[in-house]
This record gives sequence, structure tokens and C-alpha cells, in this order.
Amino acid sequence: MVKIGEIELGDFPFLLAPMEDVSDPPFRALCKEQGCDLMYTEFISVEGLIRDASKSVQKLDIYDEERPIGIQIFGAELDSMTRAAEIVEEAKPEILDINFGCPVQKVVCKLAGAGILKDIPKMVELTSAIVKSTNLPVTVKTRLGWDDQSIYIEEVAERLQDVGIKAISIHGRTRKQMYKGDADWSRIARVKENPRMHIPVFGNGDIDTPEKAMEYRQRYGVDGIMIGRASIGNPWIFREMKHYMQTGEMLPPPTLEERIDAARRHLLRSVEWKGPKLGVLEMRRHYTNYFKGLEGIKTFRSRLVTEEDLSILLSILQEIEYHYSSAEFAVQAG
Repeated sequence: MVKIGEIELGDFPFLLAPMEDVSDPPFRALCKEQGCDLMYTEFISVEGLIRDASKSVQKLDIYDEERPIGIQIFGAELDSMTRAAEIVEEAKPEILDINFGCPVQKVVCKLAGAGILKDIPKMVELTSAIVKSTNLPVTVKTRLGWDDQSIYIEEVAERLQDVGIKAISIHGRTRKQMYKGDADWSRIARVKENPRMHIPVFGNGDIDTPEKAMEYRQRYGVDGIMIGRASIGNPWIFREMKHYMQTGEMLPPPTLEERIDAARRHLLRSVEWKGPKLGVLEMRRHYTNYFKGLEGIKTFRSRLVTEEDLSILLSILQEIEYHYSSAEFAVQAG
């Protein structure tokens, strides 16, 4: 049984990665329905939290059906981080997660996210302070290092464990790589194989099929897998991976009705939670995967990613359902 503190997550949990403008409550609800064991919020700026910025505060929204859930924060100043930890605790998640892995320049330039990988002592100091400032289990998501010349993940994981974190998720790339090249899971495996490590070690990066999830579990020995980009518009990836782990058999792809239903519910809840403009806009990245493999979908998809009116978007989804079900188009995998 994999546990973070006292939180039981099963024998081999699948986690939803924190992704800005993706892992929000509307999408998390779908992933939870499909078997995701632990989800994290979008990353939240500690400066935004302590200044009561509406966008940051809204990201604290969590719902009972999502539990267990972690709220993820990022920042670089010790006082701001500990004050934000107190605010997070009031939101009553199960876990507080620290983002030490985001590679985008606007975060890194402030020495937050992956930027802190250039200053490991400060990374450890911040983590220690947050652990001491909260009653929540603290976890960390990070990368292998800043670049190929500064990969110290084995030492970093040990030091973070020593100051009290309860789990670590490691993306198998450096900050310099961003999302290019292949994730190096052998480095993640070395952390897991370290006899001093006793907290769960979760791997992240490039897992996009059930077969690969099984292969990496067996090859690298991690305690669980965190899924990021492969889940976008594809919440079914969690049930598919779990089924394959349990049976060695692939589930059939989601039916047309399941795809339409998920897209419709996701859109409606997105608009309800974010408002009509942002809710419509941030749904657009999901449509490609929701309808992946449908022959001739490009015309419909072009309309979905340009239309701004909710009622018209819902009618387009209805058109898609009618078109493909009446024509008996086959859903092609891939």
C-alpha cells in the first residue's frame, strides 16, 4: 500500500499532474470518475494568495468528490511561502505540494519553480520551513536538475526527505530540456533504489499508453506514475492504464457517446466555474484529444476552437454526435 502520510493510495497509484489551465475542478472531476487516485490543483502563486488575488484564490476551490487532493503552490520567498501554506491549510486539502519543477521563464526568472534548482540549499530551506508551518503532509514535484551538468536529484530527494516531505514526484527532464527530448527515467529509478529513501517516489514524463505505464513500472520500480499532457482531453487514460495493469488487456477506446458526454459536461462546468469567456477559451486545448481518431473531424474541430458562444458550441457537439452515429463512422484508435 502506497501512503502519503496517513493517506492510502492503493498498491500503485496514478496521479494527475498539476497543469496550469488544465487540472482545474471541471477536468479533475472527469479524471476522478475514470480512476485517478490523487490529483493536484493547478499551481498557485504564493504572492497571489497572500495578496488575495482572485485568480489565485479561485484555484483553492476543491470539492468533496475530488478527494484526496493536493493544492500546489510556487514561490521563492520564505515568508510568502509559509504564509501561503497557512492559507492553503484553511482550504482543507489532504496534501500541500510545492512546485520546484515548472520550467516557464516567467516563473523561473523569479527563482521559483525549476529556477530554484540553481540553489539547492535554498530549495531545502524553503521546504523545511513549509513542513514546519503546516499540519498537512508536504510533497514536492521537481525535475532532474537545471541542466545536464547539474543533475543532483538523488541528493536533493534525500535532503528533502530529511526535512520532512512525505512523497516526491520527479519529471525525468532538466529545466533546460523544457518538454523536449526523452524523459530519463533511469535517474528517477536511482532515487527509488537509494536505500535511504523511504517515502513514495512517483515518476512523470512521456507516459501516454497503458503498455508504457506497465513497462516503466516494471523497469524503474517507482511507487506510482503521474500523468500530465497525455490526460488532456483524455481522462479515460486512467481507467485504461489501471485495467491493463490488472488484466494485461487493453480496454476498447471510449465510445462516441462517452466522448460527447465528457466534452459537453467539461464545457458546461468550465463555463460555470470560470465564466463564459475563459471557460470557453480554456476548453479548446481538450477538443483534439476528445475526438481523436474520428475520420473527418477536422471541420468540426475548427468550429469548436473558434466559436465563442456556449449555445452554438453545444449544438456543434450535438452535430458531431448525430453525424458520426447516423453515418456509423468507426472510431479509429490513434
